[in-house]
Amino acid sequence: MTNGFSPYGTNGDGFLHRGTPLGTVVGGSLSDGVEIRLNPSGETVIEDVKVGTFVTIQGKRYRFFGVITDLELANSDSRIRHSPPDSDDPVLLEVMSGTMAYGVLSVMPSLALPLGSAGGVSPSAAKTVPSHFSPSYSATDDDVASVFGREDDQHFWIGSPLDMDTRVCLDLDNLVRRSFGVFGKSGTGKTFLTRLLLVGVLQGGTASSLIFDMHSEYGWSGQDTDRNRHVKGLKQLFPSYVSTFTLDAESSRRRGSSPDEVVSIGYSEIEPEDIELLKDNLSLSDVAAAACFNLQQRFGGDWMSQFLTHQGQGIGDLADDLGVNRAALGALHNRLSRFRRYPFLEEGDRHNAAAKIIEHLERGKHVVLEFGRYGRDLNAYILVSNLLTRRIHERYVALKEAAEGGGGKDPRPLVIVIEEAHRFLNPSISSQTTFANIARELRKYNVTLMIIDQRPGGIDSEVMSQLGTRFTCALDNERDIDAVLSGAAGSRQLRGVLARLEDKQQALIFGHAVPMPVVVHTREYGTPESYASLTRNVKAGLPDDLLEGETSEERLERQIDELFS
Repeated sequence: MTNGFSPYGTNGDGFLHRGTPLGTVVGGSLSDGVEIRLNPSGETVIEDVKVGTFVTIQGKRYRFFGVITDLELANSDSRIRHSPPDSDDPVLLEVMSGTMAYGVLSVMPSLALPLGSAGGVSPSAAKTVPSHFSPSYSATDDDVASVFGREDDQHFWIGSPLDMDTRVCLDLDNLVRRSFGVFGKSGTGKTFLTRLLLVGVLQGGTASSLIFDMHSEYGWSGQDTDRNRHVKGLKQLFPSYVSTFTLDAESSRRRGSSPDEVVSIGYSEIEPEDIELLKDNLSLSDVAAAACFNLQQRFGGDWMSQFLTHQGQGIGDLADDLGVNRAALGALHNRLSRFRRYPFLEEGDRHNAAAKIIEHLERGKHVVLEFGRYGRDLNAYILVSNLLTRRIHERYVALKEAAEGGGGKDPRPLVIVIEEAHRFLNPSISSQTTFANIARELRKYNVTLMIIDQRPGGIDSEVMSQLGTRFTCALDNERDIDAVLSGAAGSRQLRGVLARLEDKQQALIFGHAVPMPVVVHTREYGTPESYASLTRNVKAGLPDDLLEGETSEERLERQIDELFS
């Protein structure tokens, strides 16, 4: 990342100013990180140091940037362990502390910058280690800015390093270039972090987002359960840039929201693949799920509606006619009959919710589909999100291929946001979903995923390997930790960092959107001051043909006036 700023190479020793001295390098390796012995009479004692803290190391030819991954109490005489000094003798304790007994920091150097570099040169991946006795310092605000950039149209402030007030920024273009994920156990702030990221994508202006909002947290408003208050959603913050769709108009009205569209889906839009994805949730056998394909072959696109008209003996006769086990077909009929309770499913084929969503996305809008009361029904969430994503993806594939053939322009990049991702992307069914295909395509068709989950260990490892950036709040399950860190450089060292995150408002970030792994205290969301700071740079995400503060209806009137003036 080149941001036109470098605080180095101006005073003869390679940098303008240092942070607080910590200690000197006494050992280590490139693969395991380096060991730093705390200064015996320095300003910092080991109790002041935290795992995840951002530090610098001044080598002879490079300045290194890294994070503290572990802390150790060491000694130069093993007798101290067995015969510690009398705690009532403060003079003796003072003499031994820092000399015979001392603290050691483990640091993983991720980036290095040649000393004396000209302005505009950014740190690159560390391919060597600092020399013995190289001094280490706490990072300064300028260090953070030189690594993560300064807040602008393409750098979004996501939070601050531990024990610092300076700003860590994400590279928005690198963020949306590949799929990315937000992980953490329940109650760690994934929803607030997701809101911040969605604001960043909107401000960056390089992509639209389609959010399958399971719990109606991102559209009009959301809930801060810790403080028992409502917080503004994207629609309230950016009314000209966000369109809200809903499956549950009644729920939207109760929450004071006026959706742009109420979504209806025709039974004829449901395909056998959609039911196969729900096989486990509906407790269907393989034979019963596969019978959907027989029904489609018999009845065509309206197979589900036609099938549900059969009753009693008619189902058995149909099973004999299709060559399908009677019990399996009866079980399928019983499970699919439950879909009749979804008012958003209707007869006919003129609904085309996907086309309406695409229309808004192509205008540069960001679309939030609120599920209302149906968000508590996992079957409804999986069915609708997979069905719409498949159709939207098909449209983007067609547009991209047409553009490559000279038949139009590339579709605007799209980020599709799904919650409970392990339900779609577990190893047993991920190959059947459009979501897994999107993750593997690496933005080939201008579509990427943002997946939100508290159980990353349940997601197919192949899908996890395709995530460009990972935002990880606290996790306590070993399988989940392994999944999040799989394939990451220094995963063994980062494990200790991740294990010690606080339960609220802290996240470990690593991947394409940041030059190096970093632990941040995420910025505030939910106060008037936070809303003002989040909407300050909104113009950066403004569609080219939409004036600031202008609604889509006002834009249409303006364009008509311009056309005939």
